[in-house]
Amino acid sequence: MSRGNFLHILSYAFFASTLFTHGISKITVNVRSFGVRANGRTDDSRAFQAAWEKACTSVGNVTLLIPKGIYLVGPLKFRGPCTDASSLTILMKGYLKATTDLSGYEHGSGWIEFAWIDGLTLRGGGIFDGQGPKAWPYNNCPTSSNCDLLPTSLKFVGMNRTTIHGITSLNSKFFHIALVHCTNFKGNGLQIYAPGDSPNTDGIHLERSSNVRLYGSKIGTGDDCISVGPGNSQITITNITCGPGHGISVGSLGKYPNEQDVNGLIVRNCTIFGTSNGIRIKTWADSPGRSAATNISFENIQMNRVKNPIIINQAYCPFESCSSEAPSGVRLSDIYFKNIRGTSLSEVAVSLFCSKGFPCKNVFLQNVHLNLTTGERLPVSTCENVEARYIGTQMPPPCP
Repeated sequence: MSRGNFLHILSYAFFASTLFTHGISKITVNVRSFGVRANGRTDDSRAFQAAWEKACTSVGNVTLLIPKGIYLVGPLKFRGPCTDASSLTILMKGYLKATTDLSGYEHGSGWIEFAWIDGLTLRGGGIFDGQGPKAWPYNNCPTSSNCDLLPTSLKFVGMNRTTIHGITSLNSKFFHIALVHCTNFKGNGLQIYAPGDSPNTDGIHLERSSNVRLYGSKIGTGDDCISVGPGNSQITITNITCGPGHGISVGSLGKYPNEQDVNGLIVRNCTIFGTSNGIRIKTWADSPGRSAATNISFENIQMNRVKNPIIINQAYCPFESCSSEAPSGVRLSDIYFKNIRGTSLSEVAVSLFCSKGFPCKNVFLQNVHLNLTTGERLPVSTCENVEARYIGTQMPPPCP
């Protein structure tokens, strides 16, 4: 064989995974081409990182393929910008297990961190297993305000036009999924699970993000199914099944100086069961700054055996005691609870405890029907420092 024919065949083999459609190449980068062991015991982090670098620097419609198999990986940084890719998809079909040596993770980091990528799609039905049970004993956040944060399983930072679909997150060490400074984010068909007693395993946490849609997913954890932190706007959460856990929460807000406002949140057509809270807004007392949470709507929510179905708590303190009794500086207004129905485990089914420094304004309750699970007596409402308005059915009865 001549040298020219050999080079031609070699070139053809190299580009065998590249197809051309309408002038744009379709490229598949397979992690198995980078030396993964895929035995669930050997650390495959380097191979995954190399595969990402290849995918991120490729030109055209690029797919990073993670085939079926069990992969053990430590912290991964999937960072952009990937300026040459027309589209970038991670087709995740495998089972990824996180390494358990916490010394290998940065403080407050993610196990798998996606950052500064425009137009990423993550799909494929695969599983991310944070192996949380081996890390939870080292989590002192439930008792200390200066705790060392364990790694979030999937962290998205500075992302734009992101879609995640059909993936599963199991037993995160800390949060399952976190969004920070993201725009135009869409997540659906997600399954997120951890035991009800696992610490700080929030399903999805949002912070300083905008135009986010979360829908059609099942979340059961040891903390909030979804937590909407400071600086978020235009967030839509629909058709979420939540339980066990702490419900769907706004906050906590007002813990740090210079927090940005929350504005424009819709939570609609969700089912919440067996949780310690249903739909909740929580802010710290004695806020170091001044912020606001406005234009928030909870609509068509089914509660089943929820301990605190509707709750506003502006003296939030997760520790045994908090030193300050100064009122929260977070202003709450234009909040709507509409068509909330189901059963409450506690006698106080509606609790509106607002700041005496900045009372809640324009809080609307329309067609609320919550019965006690025992059926032996009627539930009650408690209210402090709130301007509430009632429309239609009210069970429990409004505050006097």
